[in-house]
Formats: sequence, C-alpha cells, structure tokens
Amino acid sequence: MAVAATVAHERWPVVVNDLMDRIAGGFRRRETRLTCRDMIEAMVTIEESANCWSLAEQIGHRGPHVLQHFLSRARFDHDHVAEHAAVWAIDQLGNHETVLVIDETGDEKSSPDAVGAAHQYSGALGGVGLCQIAVHLSYATTAGHTLIDRRLYLPEAWAADDERRDMAGVPDEITFATKPQLAAQMLAAWQARGITDAWVAGDEVYGGRKFRTTLRSLNFRYVLAVKTDHRVTTPAGTSTVADLAHALPTASWQRLRTGTGTKGDRHYDWAAIDIRPDDAPQDRDGHGETGQGASTLLIRRHRYTCELSFYRCWSPSPRLLRELVAVVCRRWKIEEDFQAAKGLTGLDQGQVTTWTSWHRWSLISLLAHMLLAVTVSLDRASTAATAAASIGLVPLSCRELTRLLRRFHARAHDIVHALRWSLWRRRHQHRAARCHRRWNEVTAASIT
Repeated sequence: MAVAATVAHERWPVVVNDLMDRIAGGFRRRETRLTCRDMIEAMVTIEESANCWSLAEQIGHRGPHVLQHFLSRARFDHDHVAEHAAVWAIDQLGNHETVLVIDETGDEKSSPDAVGAAHQYSGALGGVGLCQIAVHLSYATTAGHTLIDRRLYLPEAWAADDERRDMAGVPDEITFATKPQLAAQMLAAWQARGITDAWVAGDEVYGGRKFRTTLRSLNFRYVLAVKTDHRVTTPAGTSTVADLAHALPTASWQRLRTGTGTKGDRHYDWAAIDIRPDDAPQDRDGHGETGQGASTLLIRRHRYTCELSFYRCWSPSPRLLRELVAVVCRRWKIEEDFQAAKGLTGLDQGQVTTWTSWHRWSLISLLAHMLLAVTVSLDRASTAATAAASIGLVPLSCRELTRLLRRFHARAHDIVHALRWSLWRRRHQHRAARCHRRWNEVTAASIT
C-alpha cells in the first residue's frame, strides 16, 4: 500500500511537472498551458467516455467552451509541443536496444465530415467501415515503450476534394501520401533529430521494396513482415518465401522463447535464410550497392498449428537469430500502446472534425500516454519494484497506475456542480434535437 501511494501521490506530480516544463515553450499564454495540463490529467482520471463535455466537468469548468476553444482556435504550436514531449519521453526511456515500431490504427466515425473519414479497411474495426486512419510511431527500449508520433492518413479522393479540405482546414502543403510514405516521413524526421542507432519494425503494409530502400538510405536496420507470396533470391535461385519455408530441413528450425504471458512462456520455432538484398539505395551515379550488409529471411512457425509468418531483415552486419527474434517480439509493443492509448487516454474518442482539432486531441492523448508509460518505467527501475517483487507482486502497469490515479486524484465536486452539469447537458441536447428537426424539415421541403 505504501508503494502504491508513493507512485500515485509523489512520483506522478513530479513526472507531470517535468513534462510540462519541457513543452512550455510551445504555449504563448499561461492560461493555454494550464488548460493543456488540466485536460491531460482529466483524460487520465476520467472513468467515462472522454469528450469536451465530460472532460470539462471532470476539470471543474462550468461548460465545455474552454476546451473547445483549446482544440480549435487557441494559439499554441501543437507541433512544437508534440516534438518536445516525444524527445522528453525518449530521454526518459533511454536508448538501449531501441526499436522504432510503425503501424496504423483506425477510429470508427459516424459522419464522413470528420477530416480523413472514409469507408476504408481498418484492422481495428475488423473490416471496411467509416473511419479515420492514422499511422503511428512507437519508441520501444528495454526500459519501456510509448507512442511518440502520428500522421493522419487522407484517402486519395479525400485529399483531392478541395471543398472538403477547406471545410476541414487541411493545409495546402498536405497532399496524398500512402501509409508507408507517412511512416517514412516520421522516420526521416526522427533520424534528423538524432535517432540513428535503431531497428525499425512493421507489419506487411510496410514490407515493400520502396519503403525498405528508404530505410536503408536513412541507415536504419529493419525487420519487416512480408506476405507469403513475397519473392526472394538466394544463391539457389528465386522463389516465394512460403516455398523456401516448406523446403527447409528439420534441423534448420530452432525453438526460442518469445515472451511470458499469464499462462506461461510463449515459444515459437524459428529459421533464418540468407538472401540477396533488393533494396540498396542508389549512389550518386544512380547505381545500387546490392552487396553491402546482411539481408535475411526470418521465418516463424507456430508450435501447434504450424502457421508461418515471414520477416525480411537487413542490417549492415550479420546478426544473431536471437537479436532478430527480439526485434520481432518488440514490434508488438505498439499494439499494447494502441490498447492503452485508446482504453486509458481516449485516443479514439475525439469528437473532432477539423485538421487542427484532430491533431490537438491526439496530442493530448499521446501526452497522457507518455506520462503513464514513463511513470511506469521509472517505477519498475526503482527499488520499490524490487520490494514489490519480493512480496509477490507483478510490476506496475499503465492500467493499474490509472486506477490508482482515479482513486487518489479524482476531483471531488459538490452536488451543485453535478446538478449544474446535468441541467446544462439536458438543455443543450434539447436545443440540438430542435435544430435537427428544423433542418430535416428544410431538407424535406427542398426535395419535394
């Protein structure tokens, strides 16, 4: 109990103050910076769905207008804040065995008016649906992991629609870009900021030759998933990765532990095959240096179902099988980040429609997630974690920390505040329903 109280009462405020000091330069006004802090803490401590109404009530405001202004019209540099917050998180997590993980996630929407919303495939939805999709970048080390960057994906039809762009406030310089291109933009930006010694991991969306060539030009090592019909070249010839896997002798497979779950250790069978690189960046004369570096096909086989997964790997020098497998395992950290950011800090709950408001809502969610991830990382590295383990406790998680914060830091308001918000919601909902009815009458009359 004393350990839990220390994390919630002592370490959390220190971490929040440290982050707010780091990003203070992005705000012109003190009031805007305080609103940002209030919104972050409300995002973490709120127990219901997060939106401007519920967050404002949690903070103690009399209405949602301050937060709505903050998301849409307040003058502050959200890109500056996002960059400096990410650098702060990177400093806290260190750079031991760094893996930059890229992946996209979709947020279901009820209206196509939201910026970037379209009927498109999303793994988070389990199929095609009306949603927004954003490509995210996660920073993972042995100390912890957190989301540090994101890019909103604009479908090609959306990006070419000038009227919709104007209504959503999309900047003129933003043009259509594929998901691998958005990922490449983020990686190039962070490489320019000093992250040069890192692996890049991603799923099949990012396994194409063009993206892999970009990674090599940025001097990043990579482990990227590829499809079963992906073709590779070995000294024996060219074939699909599936054909290579089925031709491997039994002695080529090695069983390795890939993690520990609630039901015990997880093991898979692994095999590695040397292949010829096809993604060398061109030199100044326009020629690719295909002989440089070590290119490997990594194959994973499920112990019981024998299901196969394939990963194309490259590094300047040969790597041990265990190191490549460790990168594959760390690729799943971004799934944990998505789960925490959506379930704990409202990443997918923003009822925003414009370019600016989307970036600011996602910024608040990412800042809140960074704070949770860094606080948990610091706690696990402290002597308190050793004491907890000695009495049979699992390490502190982001979800457990959120529970503590909700209990210890929930703002207690009087009954007058609760009743005032109840009346405000009912009055606003009545006005909204009346406006919708009037609009429906106007549109019905125009059709007839």
